[in-house]
Amino acid sequence: MKSNRNSKYLSSVFEGGNQNDPLEWIVFLIRPIWPRIELELIREIHWDLVSIFVGTDGDFKKTTMPYHNLRHTLMTVLATVRLFHGLRCNGVEVTEKTLLQGLLSAYFHDSGMLVKKTDTATSGSKYLKNHETRSIVFLQNYLIAKKLPAELGDGCETIIRYTAIKSDPETFKPHLREIRLAGQVVGSADILAQMADRYYLESLPLLFQEQKAGGINEYSTPIELMERTAYFYYNIALKRLVTKFPLTATAMRAHFLKQHAIDRDLYLENIRNNIRYLKKILINCRKTDCLDQHLRRKPPLI
Repeated sequence: MKSNRNSKYLSSVFEGGNQNDPLEWIVFLIRPIWPRIELELIREIHWDLVSIFVGTDGDFKKTTMPYHNLRHTLMTVLATVRLFHGLRCNGVEVTEKTLLQGLLSAYFHDSGMLVKKTDTATSGSKYLKNHETRSIVFLQNYLIAKKLPAELGDGCETIIRYTAIKSDPETFKPHLREIRLAGQVVGSADILAQMADRYYLESLPLLFQEQKAGGINEYSTPIELMERTAYFYYNIALKRLVTKFPLTATAMRAHFLKQHAIDRDLYLENIRNNIRYLKKILINCRKTDCLDQHLRRKPPLI
């Protein structure tokens, strides 16, 4: 059995040292692998996105989404960089342009659920359905405002569509191998960052609230959503990771081995632990409202 100390160390490694803002870890991973990329540009994009989410940007209201929040976006970006790093460790070459497109797509992949200050909507839940299209528009507008090459947007549009859980990349308009690779990276990162998060189970009732407010009525109660989650992982998420995103399958393990001398995929381990504990909760809570007894962590409000 692993010691508590070891578990704490692995948790610290997984969280990137700072669970609220992994910017320095993101930059740290980029620097030695793609030394010519403009790190200050990455920092600028990062802080611009944070400003948009927290409402200090002039155009957007502070997000009130409890599940698809700033934390999820930042954890997706961290997972994206880790996958790119793991690919490089596996000998897969990625251009700096493609890396930048992958990072931009990760930062903006859920921006379509943000609410503009000129909008009458009170919550981003209104845009939950098919939010990817709106995210693409916001990213393209950002590229124009920052005077970044407009051509970046073409690739980012396709990459963001990889994050739509029901999308089939085989039906997308033809795109370059580099964009396909970046799409698989960001699509994988989106799934892994959610389901491996230490607050994932506590966040599922929040996801239920989002979906209900957004007119998605697949489930009548949070328990029903949680009952479906194990099925979702094994039959949809895991299948998607293995069959639709095969290029990234071993990249995360390669990252942890190279960077931390840990020959394990901590994301898949955390997901399996979450699903295992979820099953225990469901055994006890199917007929009683006892979630609070089992879900005691408080997700960060960012």
